[in-house]
Amino acid sequence: MGLLEISFRLPNRPGALARVARLLAENRINLAAISVEATSRRGTVRLIVSDPTRAVRLLGKAGYEPTTGELLPVHLEERTGSLLQVLDCLAEAKINISFVTLLVQREGARVLVALGVSNTKRALEALRKAGYYSTGASGIVSNSDLVAAAPAIPSESVGLLL
Repeated sequence: MGLLEISFRLPNRPGALARVARLLAENRINLAAISVEATSRRGTVRLIVSDPTRAVRLLGKAGYEPTTGELLPVHLEERTGSLLQVLDCLAEAKINISFVTLLVQREGARVLVALGVSNTKRALEALRKAGYYSTGASGIVSNSDLVAAAPAIPSESVGLLL
């Protein structure tokens, strides 16, 4: 299994996100990445966690409606324009990008990002053909790898690693 992201809607009110963090912490599920986009009434939460299968089950039991999506891990050279090259490559292949998440893991001088794309198979083909896809990235990156590669955190807390 590749890198999975969990997303769900959350009421925009005090303590709502804390309840989610508490649920994960109490069940020893660590965060490798989090993104929250809110309007005045509701927000969308996106999580990359150490155990997505268990997190989805727990979130569902708690009344949320989580969905999962596959992310495409891509290594970028740490230099100006490297993300642009990947985005141009995917645009030429008619692949839509729904979001980009910067991850905590690195490979030498390269930064790892995860892309949500409309067609993972076509995106992989386009990136491989253009020389932007790292086979090492897909081989070493899973949800638990991201958490394992991050700095040590107390086991009784949720590790927000970004």
